[in-house]
Amino acid sequence: MADTQTVETEPDKKQRSVRVVLLALMITMMLAMLDNMIVGTAMPTIVGELGGLEHLSWVVTAYTLATAAATPLWGKLGDMYGRKGVFMTSIVLFLIGSALSGMAQDMGQLIGFRAVQGLGAGGLMVGVMAIIGDLIPPRERGKYQGMMAGVMALAMIGGPLVGGTITDNWGWRWSFYINLPLGVVALGLISVVLHLPAKRAQARIDYLGAALLTVGITSIVLVTTWGGTEYAWTSARIMELIGIGVAALVGFVFWQTKAAEPVVPLHIFRSRNFTLMSIIGFITGFVMFGATLFLPLYQQSVQGASATNSGLLLLPMLGAMLVTSMVAGRVTTNSGRYYVFPVVGSVLMVVGLYLLSTMDTGTSRLTSGIFMAVVGLGMGCLMQITMLVAQNSVEMKDMGVASSSTTLFRTLGSSFGVAIMGALFNHRVQDTMAERGGELGSKVTEQSAQLDAKSLEKLPDAVREAYQYAVSAGTHSAFLLGSIVAVVALVAAVFVKEVPLKGAGPQKSADDPAPAPLVEV
Repeated sequence: MADTQTVETEPDKKQRSVRVVLLALMITMMLAMLDNMIVGTAMPTIVGELGGLEHLSWVVTAYTLATAAATPLWGKLGDMYGRKGVFMTSIVLFLIGSALSGMAQDMGQLIGFRAVQGLGAGGLMVGVMAIIGDLIPPRERGKYQGMMAGVMALAMIGGPLVGGTITDNWGWRWSFYINLPLGVVALGLISVVLHLPAKRAQARIDYLGAALLTVGITSIVLVTTWGGTEYAWTSARIMELIGIGVAALVGFVFWQTKAAEPVVPLHIFRSRNFTLMSIIGFITGFVMFGATLFLPLYQQSVQGASATNSGLLLLPMLGAMLVTSMVAGRVTTNSGRYYVFPVVGSVLMVVGLYLLSTMDTGTSRLTSGIFMAVVGLGMGCLMQITMLVAQNSVEMKDMGVASSSTTLFRTLGSSFGVAIMGALFNHRVQDTMAERGGELGSKVTEQSAQLDAKSLEKLPDAVREAYQYAVSAGTHSAFLLGSIVAVVALVAAVFVKEVPLKGAGPQKSADDPAPAPLVEV
């Protein structure tokens, strides 16, 4: 009888363990997503105390560069040496970087410590996605998409609010120290509850491949960060970086065909679904981070919204994204079918971005909120489905590199989106100000096309109106470009092949999950 009771309670114990692990993973995911948003709010105070205004952009750039470069390496290390130890190492490195950043005494130290923090951050999101891939079969994984989308939405809405509150009441250093207690809780839960098999790969780490990939990614991110701001797009420095980046990535692809244990095994791209999901993930990153940059700017400059609650301005988009992600996850879990979501999500994203491009100085907050909700509905269909299908398209041994590659494509997409949409926005604003604001209008936007609320209040009425018109013209161009780029995601989504989601049993191959037959739609 006792044995029977033990057998009956075993699934419940396992379920409870999975929930505790998921709690730790969600905390870790929150750390990864909150950091830049909290720090962004604290930056004016940091510069006021440490000085070094000319190096301000490097506080963010160092973190972004390190994160992007480290992302594929953490994924591969997890595949080779075991997910748990590698994931915990990335958390510890992130916490060390956070503690050191909080203790920084000048801007140079802060930039260096942010790079350390970024190296650890590269493993946080990848570790979360890969561990979920290890623990939960794809067919069941949809149930947890709402949780992941909820954490993402909470971070994007709450980040600026939390950052402002911490900076005003505790000082800017606590915008870094706040990571420590959360990280320690996540580490404790993971160390006690998470049980994954240890691995020990015989092959050596592909150092040459890692170096080539790091150089290539660094060059790309620097081009998108510096182009049109620090340096002209046609300047010698940008051309050099493009040349270095292309050469490094071509060398990387060639070397991956020769390496014994490649950082990114090219065979994963033979899966049509994986390649398509990488493209859709890139476009989603391009659109999402461009939207989160320009929507608050438009609402503050044109609609007169308060900058204090900038995170709340995105609530229609993020709320719609959360709801749709939960519905998509539940439907995917219950039916095992997902083809409809990339297609419908891409259509909604194209339509929503086009609607946003029609906004002008007379658009009401209600109308812009509806337009944002349409974009959010589209992104909710895409955000987690891309990772789910990508993971379902590879073997278990490649789960880490599949997760890291998908994350990397989304990160690179966001870099390109912010850079290209930002360059287009700035160019249009400056041209329109020169046209409608005269000589004073040109001087106002000479240094930057983005003005804060205090600067706007000081402008003469005619120049302020010209600036509001210019911002609406700039957002029109940026979102119209976004809608055109999103068409690429729609084309990719149409060609997705609906492979049944794998169950809890062993997997034989990437595109042949037993025992269900291949279903094409």
